[in-house]
Amino acid sequence: MSDEKQSMLAITVDVEDWYHIPSVTGSPFSRYATVEDFFSKWKGRYDFLTDSTRTVLDLLEDLGVRATFFVVGDVVTHYPSLLEKIVDRGHEIACHGLYHICFLDPKTKKPLISQDQFEFQVSEGKRKLEEVAGQEVIGFRAPNAYVSGWMLDSLERAGYKYDSSVSLSSVLNKLDSKPEGVGTAPYYPKRGSLEVGDEERILEIPWPFWNVLGLRLPTAGGPFLRFLGAKYIIAGLKQCLEKGHTVFYFHPIDICREKFPGSFSIRRPFYWLMKGRGVERGIIHILSHIGAEFGTCRDVWERVRGG
Repeated sequence: MSDEKQSMLAITVDVEDWYHIPSVTGSPFSRYATVEDFFSKWKGRYDFLTDSTRTVLDLLEDLGVRATFFVVGDVVTHYPSLLEKIVDRGHEIACHGLYHICFLDPKTKKPLISQDQFEFQVSEGKRKLEEVAGQEVIGFRAPNAYVSGWMLDSLERAGYKYDSSVSLSSVLNKLDSKPEGVGTAPYYPKRGSLEVGDEERILEIPWPFWNVLGLRLPTAGGPFLRFLGAKYIIAGLKQCLEKGHTVFYFHPIDICREKFPGSFSIRRPFYWLMKGRGVERGIIHILSHIGAEFGTCRDVWERVRGG
């Protein structure tokens, strides 16, 4: 799909706050069933996102980098003017779900939402972001990266042009299938499937992994950046860039220097152990030393589509 001599690294930022993680909201094992449930009961401070996002915007501006910001729809409601600040800096807005919920059961990989409900949510999330951002939203990333082939069909019907959710990993399995022929380069999936197809349609931009002795070690960023560091991420990204375009991602709250409220779950007691200034330095190191052409996911979509 991609010209190997011109592989692009799409810089992406998932805009969500600490309470969006599955142990707090949006999963079968979370303390609060939904974000609405959280806000109806939570009495303490919740906003650790605004200041962190401003820091990210300054960081990217200093480095001269444009990024794709995958924004959860309910962020528009609870963080007034934050979306406008991202747009004012010239970045692409994409959808990270109307709510940050798991679409598949983390254990069984069975759907937790009907197709009609899914299509309503992705359409409403798109509309909500477009209304505030004043730009067309063509990209989607599934919350927690739980995704299935039928979801890509629904995204296409809702008007999305690309998705960036598929993570093939030997460490974490978040797909409801084991798609054959899928690597880290962008591809057009078969209808109703995550496998590689031959019809030009919605584009999938998979997450990178580092192939070590047949093991696919996730190197997209996020928690693996926080716990394993920049050099580990760079090794995987460079290997993927030899095969085509790929993505790097992080969250604004990854660089938050303040302590978050309790995780509410013994399942993830150390999830936020590593964050703050050290992670910020890691992001700067990656963007300063990877030696790749940077772009947004929309740039990747346009380049693949242009052939």
